[in-house]
Amino acid sequence: MSIALISHHDCLLHRVASHHPEVPDRLAAIDDQLIASGIGILLRHYDAPLVTREQLERVHDVSYLDFVERSAPQDQEIICLDQGDTCLTEHSLTAASRAAGAPVLGVDLVMSKEAESVFCNVRPPGHHAERARAMGFCVYNNIAVGAAHALEEYKLSRVAVIDFDVHHGNGTEDIFRNDPRVLFCSTFQHPFYPHTGADTQTDHIVNVPLPGRTDGQAFREAVSQHWLPRLEAFAPELIMISAGFDAHREDEMSDFRLVEADYGWVTTELKKIAKRHAQGRIVSSLEGGYSLSALGRSVVAHIDALIGH
Repeated sequence: MSIALISHHDCLLHRVASHHPEVPDRLAAIDDQLIASGIGILLRHYDAPLVTREQLERVHDVSYLDFVERSAPQDQEIICLDQGDTCLTEHSLTAASRAAGAPVLGVDLVMSKEAESVFCNVRPPGHHAERARAMGFCVYNNIAVGAAHALEEYKLSRVAVIDFDVHHGNGTEDIFRNDPRVLFCSTFQHPFYPHTGADTQTDHIVNVPLPGRTDGQAFREAVSQHWLPRLEAFAPELIMISAGFDAHREDEMSDFRLVEADYGWVTTELKKIAKRHAQGRIVSSLEGGYSLSALGRSVVAHIDALIGH
C-alpha cells in the first residue's frame, strides 16, 4: 500500500522576522532530501486542503478562533498572538489552515485505505496550541484536529497521539486531557520550554521527561519502558505522530543528542504496533526541527521507516 506526502505551497507563505527559526526553508530542506535520497518518487503527493471551521471547533474554543481571525493582518504588519514568538503576517492564516487541514486529509486517506501511512510536510507547527491559546510558533493544533476528525467522522474509540518533539506537546495534552479515547505519549527535555508535562500522569497521558544531553540509547530505553507497553495495552485503531526533529544533536534549539537512526527506530516500533492493532494506519505531521540539514535527513529516516525499508 502507498505512502502519502501531503503539503502545499501556501505553507511557504507564512514568514515572520528574518531571525525567526520557524522558516519556509524547513519544508524545502525536507523536499530536497527526499529527492536526493530517491524516496520522493516512492510517495503519492497530495495538496493539503484548507481546514474547516467545524473541524477547528472540535479542538479549539470558538472565542479563540474568533480572536485569531480578527488578529490576522491584511498588509505587511506582523501581529503576535502570544506576546512572544507566535506571529501572523498577511498569509499566515492560510498557511495555518493548510497545516491543520493536512492531517484531516491524512486520516481520510488511511481510513479509506488509499494510503497506509501519511507524512504531512506542513507549517506552522501545532502541538503547543492549546484549546484557547496560541504559543510556541503554533496557531492551530494540527495533529489534534486530525485526531478529533478520526474520532468524530469515523467513530474510532482509540486513537494514539505520539509526540517525540524535544518540547512537551502541552497543547495536545490540554485538548485531550479529559478524553480517554486518546492515548497521548510524549518524550521531551525537562526542564525546558514550555515547562509543562513533568507532573502529569493519567491512564491516557504518558509523559516521559528526560534530562538535557539525552542520547539515542536513553531515548530508546524510555520509549521501550514507558510508551510501548501502554500502546500495546491500548491497542490503538489509528496512530498519529507529532513528528518534531529538534531533539537531533545538530539542532541548537535543544540539548538532546538524537540522530537520524533514532527517529527511524522509533518509527519502526510504532509501525509494528500499527500493524498489529490499527491495520497499519499512521498519520504523521511535522512539528519542530530547525537545523535544516539534520531536519531533512531525519524526515527521510522517518519516512523510510514508514515505507518499511
